Amino acid sequence: MPIAQIQIIEGRTEEQIETMIIEVTQAIARSLNAPPESVRVLVNEVPNTHWGIGGKTAKRLGR
Repeated sequence: MPIAQIQIIEGRTEEQIETMIIEVTQAIARSLNAPPESVRVLVNEVPNTHWGIGGKTAKRLGR
């Protein structure tokens, strides 16, 4: 059972996350020749205050 863990900065809509899950599932199923039903996608949303880029928070960078 393939499992993909994806971490993103929070702020996307439910529709955007659902689309990402669908497309990641399709890509994994296609590339591994695995049934889509066996693919798991875990999405972790991280606050922009807990996401560091170059020593600064994503919030400070306006992301």
